[in-house]
Amino acid sequence: MPLQEALEAIDAHNAQDPNHEEVNGNKVPKELLYSQRMTQQLLHFEPEASEALQIAARAQHICRWKSPRDAYPQDRVGYLKWREDLKKMHAELTGSILEGLHYSKEAIERVRFLIRKKMIKKEEESQILEDVICLVFLQYYFEHFASKHPDEKIIDIIQKTWSKMSPKGHRSALKLPLSERTKDLVGKALA
Repeated sequence: MPLQEALEAIDAHNAQDPNHEEVNGNKVPKELLYSQRMTQQLLHFEPEASEALQIAARAQHICRWKSPRDAYPQDRVGYLKWREDLKKMHAELTGSILEGLHYSKEAIERVRFLIRKKMIKKEEESQILEDVICLVFLQYYFEHFASKHPDEKIIDIIQKTWSKMSPKGHRSALKLPLSERTKDLVGKALA
């Protein structure tokens, strides 16, 4: 099964992440965990997701630790450059994996296109991927992130995240099992 082989190859790369998160008492490579959460959320959000979309979701942060944020200037320009370079790196590495599995050039370009997230709001699968990214962030990473910043900044980030999402994404976000503090911040952001 080519899809399963592709997902396993992506997982093999992400399993090398030296950073770990603890889940149920077990240490798991951070990007491996993230990629599995992406797949789980995608299949819940869009059960009929195409093969290209499933691969793009799984590879969204492939080997992200190899390009640390602190290697770039700590300003908005540096942040945007880091994000753009990451998208290119993720797309190229995933493309190389798919080439090794003999995917067609068209299939590889489709996955690269989705990973680069160029057509959010204009292209259905790009929007689905963005919704899933936002849902995974809100469910698994938001609480920790929010604990490090003042509420005003967090409310602004929620508003920016919300603006990237579709109405279907909004409905799904409001059904997530969020903490009371997160629900409160989301409520303030959407007021």
